[in-house]
Amino acid sequence: MAEIVAGFGTSHVPAVGAAIDKGRQEDPYWAPFFAKVAEFRDVVADVDPDVCIVVYNDHACAFSLRLIPTFAIGLADAFPVADEGFGRRPVPEVVGHPELAWHIAESLILDEFDMTLVNEMEVDHGLTVPLSVMFGQPDKWPARIVPVPVNVVQYPPPTGRRCLALGRAIRRAVESFPGNERVAVVGTGGMSHQIHGERAGLINVDWDHRFLDLLVSDPEAAAAIPHLDYVREAGSEAIELVMWLVMRGALDGPVHERFRRTHVPTSNTHNGLLVVEPAT
Repeated sequence: MAEIVAGFGTSHVPAVGAAIDKGRQEDPYWAPFFAKVAEFRDVVADVDPDVCIVVYNDHACAFSLRLIPTFAIGLADAFPVADEGFGRRPVPEVVGHPELAWHIAESLILDEFDMTLVNEMEVDHGLTVPLSVMFGQPDKWPARIVPVPVNVVQYPPPTGRRCLALGRAIRRAVESFPGNERVAVVGTGGMSHQIHGERAGLINVDWDHRFLDLLVSDPEAAAAIPHLDYVREAGSEAIELVMWLVMRGALDGPVHERFRRTHVPTSNTHNGLLVVEPAT
């Protein structure tokens, strides 16, 4: 039986990917953040997952305003890296796990989650930056990837409760897979930030930490936070944090918070790094 061994949370700030790609991690602006990333990578390496289910949002590369699934799952053997207008990031191709992905897709649909099935898809910084933060700059990603895109771009996004429930359904699917894979579920995006409008640049560190506290110790309370609270308190793009609830739902039950670091600013974002494991 496959098992979920950890949940990772990480922001997906595109400027972080650019700093890695251009070798700027030691620049004075970036060095304090990447010192925390180094600690995070040590923990990720110790967990050593075979597969990462990465919950992320697409940025108009695989989908557009013509078609935006609320929840989707990538089923391909591999996922090419998208060109987001500045050329493709110099990172390895993302290798999928179609056997596990199809099993999860079937289980979720029979569990009454209407997933969009994606057989061909490019992946953008929403997925590749978290991989770079977790794994650095390898020639090949050390884990196979099951992408799970979530709509947090076009209103209305899914509720926190629905995302938590999706994570619990993913757990049931993984635990019924007849393999021995060690699976990590990765929630991406956030934390507080707003990239446009009169409040562009908004960061609310206190709100973010309260969210993380609830995510770890009281996920039902975190899931009950309404959309408007994310937007009002932490900026319009903070709604991405509902994707961390998918990760938390996949661990279900009590968890041990093994690692937490945050950093302000990375570009215009409060950046979070989190590792939780099933409580023993």
